Amino acid sequence: MSIEVKNLCFAYKTQADILKNISFRLKPGFFLSIAGPNGAGKTTLLNLLSGLLKPTAGTITIDGSDLRTYSVKELAKRIAVVRQEFIPVFEFSALQVVSMARTPYVGVFAFESVADQRAITEALEMTDTARFAGRTLNQLSGGERQRVFIARALAQQTPILLLDEPTSFLDMKHQVGIYDLLKKLQLEKQKTIVAVTHDINLAAQYSDTMLLLAASGGYNFGRTQEILSAERIEKLFDVKTFAVQMGPKRFFFPIGKYARDNLS
Repeated sequence: MSIEVKNLCFAYKTQADILKNISFRLKPGFFLSIAGPNGAGKTTLLNLLSGLLKPTAGTITIDGSDLRTYSVKELAKRIAVVRQEFIPVFEFSALQVVSMARTPYVGVFAFESVADQRAITEALEMTDTARFAGRTLNQLSGGERQRVFIARALAQQTPILLLDEPTSFLDMKHQVGIYDLLKKLQLEKQKTIVAVTHDINLAAQYSDTMLLLAASGGYNFGRTQEILSAERIEKLFDVKTFAVQMGPKRFFFPIGKYARDNLS
């Protein structure tokens, strides 16, 4: 499904606009990474795309229809969201959390169908969470919980996935594993993926397009390889950045004042 944003603005109550006149179009089956400094509005934009927040101006259309025309249940069949990790209050098991993703597809008194059970099992296996499906969230590490939430989004089987820092709390193996999984879903199942990230290098390797949000309200949108440069990253994050070309890929490294590589 396509996503189109036109002249989008948002402000919290009496504050100045966090997002100002943002416009972009994401084709069906594309992978978009959103990056920028803290306070630039990355999570806010994700909440707008999911329908949790309403824009103060501008429009968001999903597959050609205004986001506001969808009911909550209709939207849940189109968009799944993985939010930043949180400390669970209720002692749900990992399996129960993932099973909740099937709610839009069952009636009030209906039981899970074979298709529901298959979707849940597949999501657990894809995220390497089946082995602790019976454990409660309180018994899991932050990284394990994050993978459970990603499994829940996958079990929802929506054409659009929105993820807020999906690799937070994950070790290197599972960071790469999650991005490999997202790319596989994009390529094999034509899912449209939008991921907020602080990892520029992972975004550079996996995303087709990037949206860079500046704290000042400005933004840049385009194909990943055209958008990313050491100069642009330095300006965006206000940190000295070094770029290394390895074959067709570029990698970016921040250099602090007292970093070993910055000392004489």
